[in-house]
Amino acid sequence: MKMQALFEGFRLWSNKKTIISEALQYHIDHKVGVDKNVFRPGSERFISLFKEARGLYNAGQYELSESEKYYILETDIGEYALYEGEMVPLDMPMPIEEAKKKKKKNPPLNKPSLNTGGGKKWKVFVRNPKTGGIKKVTFGDKKGGLKGNWNDPEARASFAKRHKCAEKKDKTKAGYWSCRAHKYFGKNVPGRFW
Repeated sequence: MKMQALFEGFRLWSNKKTIISEALQYHIDHKVGVDKNVFRPGSERFISLFKEARGLYNAGQYELSESEKYYILETDIGEYALYEGEMVPLDMPMPIEEAKKKKKKNPPLNKPSLNTGGGKKWKVFVRNPKTGGIKKVTFGDKKGGLKGNWNDPEARASFAKRHKCAEKKDKTKAGYWSCRAHKYFGKNVPGRFW
């Protein structure tokens, strides 16, 4: 702490010829206890105001209000102690640096890929039109399905009929992506097959 900052703005308090800071004089003049300190919590001026009030109280030159008694008599606000090689204020909540949260990258939307998380074989991320959020849709069976014979027109037609692919319009459902799997996983398969 800079000594100049501590002694800056001191003046005499009442008739007792005690030197007090301008900040404490402000609190006395406006009948505001140091518990409602005008300085930013945790700042040097905030802490020194408590220390000054405690020192004057102990010398019998400062009268505590009911709201100040807890802070001056039962806490150590205004005092410092050595902690891990550094002087830190006591009974003062210290801000803890939050671990920097890694900004989550949005996954590519509407691009099916292997699902490495278990369950269904394939996954795709889509935007849910109802919530605006991103939803993961998994599809294909657990045994590695969607290995259909996409180049066989009869097999494609049978699959489309069995799964009612012409009715699948919702991208947030697995059926939509299963019906379009040939587009992503088939080799040289022309457009839709229903």
